[in-house]
Parts: sequence; C-alpha cells; structure tokens
Amino acid sequence: MKLFTIGFTHKSAEDFFTRLERAGVKRILDIRLNNVSQLAGFAKRDDLRYFAKAIAGIDYTHVPELAPTEDILKAYRADKKSVWPEFERQFKKLMMQRHIEKSISHSMLDHACLLCSEDKPDHCHRRLVAEYLAEHGPRIEIVHL
Repeated sequence: MKLFTIGFTHKSAEDFFTRLERAGVKRILDIRLNNVSQLAGFAKRDDLRYFAKAIAGIDYTHVPELAPTEDILKAYRADKKSVWPEFERQFKKLMMQRHIEKSISHSMLDHACLLCSEDKPDHCHRRLVAEYLAEHGPRIEIVHL
C-alpha cells in the first residue's frame, strides 16, 4: 500500500496536479483544519475538489479528524522551530486519543495523498499522520511528493 503526502505551498497548480497524477494518486485526503481560506488559492476546499477531479480524475475528501486542534496549531504558529517537539508530542497524543487508525479504512488510504499547506514534510503534521498510520495499520510505503 502506498500513502502519499503533499503540501501546496510554493507549488503552482500545474506542478501540484502533475505530481499527483504522475504518482498515481486516487484520492486527496485533505487533513487541514481550515481549508477554505482565500490564501489557499487553488487549494481552497471547493476549488480543489473540482480541479482534482476535472484535471486528474482524483477524488477529494476532507478528513478534519486527522488535523490538529486549533489550540495546538496556535501554539505551533507562534514559533514553529522552537515549539516543534511540543507540537509533535501533543499531536501524537491527540492521534492516539482519536484512534485515527480506526477512523479511516485501509482501502481509503491506498494510493491516497494526505494534503496540508506546509511545503516540506519535515515539520508538518501530514508526516506525523502518515507515520502513525504506518505504525498502527497495514504495511504502508510513505511517499512525500
């Protein structure tokens, strides 16, 4: 099973959709808490749903239970680099409490792509979600696009 991740920041729509299409992504799992901001451009929820299907035949699902809470996000945004270890600890605890491995079917994950805004996965919750699901479910190959 392959599980992809991608962030839309610093990517043109062409680059973004080309990466998804070339990878063979079947569905975007939008794991952002806030996905309707005007700052999201082409990745705003309703636009993304339309573009993904029209351009690449990719389904779209918003999965807010895979997003951090507003409180966890607010603390992280205050000083991203210095608070990352605390963000990671709190978010891992939240995933355990939510039992996210039970909230999404394995078939839904196969060739799905976890979407958020961060350009790189290093300090991003999408990486943490992918790793958590790989640890608590079937064998998953994680590919960061």
